[in-house]
Amino acid sequence: MTLNCVVVDDSAIQRLSIVKLIENHPSLNLIAEYNSALETKNGLNTHKVDLIFLDIEMPVLNGFELLDVLNNKPQIIFVTGKTEYAFKAFNYDATDYLHKPITRERFNTAVDKAVEHHKLKLDFNETEGEHIFVKSNLKKRKVYIKDIKWIEALGDYVKLVTEETSLVVLSTMKAFESELPEGKFLRIHKSYIVNLDKIDRFNSKNVEVGAYEIPLSRNKKTQLVDALNNIT
Repeated sequence: MTLNCVVVDDSAIQRLSIVKLIENHPSLNLIAEYNSALETKNGLNTHKVDLIFLDIEMPVLNGFELLDVLNNKPQIIFVTGKTEYAFKAFNYDATDYLHKPITRERFNTAVDKAVEHHKLKLDFNETEGEHIFVKSNLKKRKVYIKDIKWIEALGDYVKLVTEETSLVVLSTMKAFESELPEGKFLRIHKSYIVNLDKIDRFNSKNVEVGAYEIPLSRNKKTQLVDALNNIT
């Protein structure tokens, strides 16, 4: 298995050191290298990337601010000379956190984690059903698509409501929406995404999922009707 990756660092010397490690690793394919977060944001619109080696301290937008504006986040391995960002990096669901200067052994360990995580993400067992992995309360959790009832915005987090429980996940609504299978979910309000299969009834103002009423934006009613008529 080979992961497509990019390197993001405003230092040409630091980029070169990471590039050399990537080029000597059989599981990595270097797509591009960028010297700023803004350049990266534009580049990711044209390339399919599985993994970013990301510096944190950069001008204009730092590494964390870049992640805040990305709709679809690849895996992230932070590469930085500072240790004080480690906890914050964990909250951004980083695969690993490399402290400069980086040894080949430590680099390979981080890449092994990324490869395993990628395999895990692709492992959709048909007998169990389609699923996603989310991080909640510092733990990775498997959530089956069929069990999700709705997703609710909570500031910098989203609340994932399932048949059995609810999970709070660090994510934007837009980013989480991109992880869901097309045609099965619809954002019916700025603060709600609903599983179309879980809708019992609706009117011009609300959608009912079991005993719960979820607000329906006025301009979403037609889209909801169309989506319900085309459930795959």
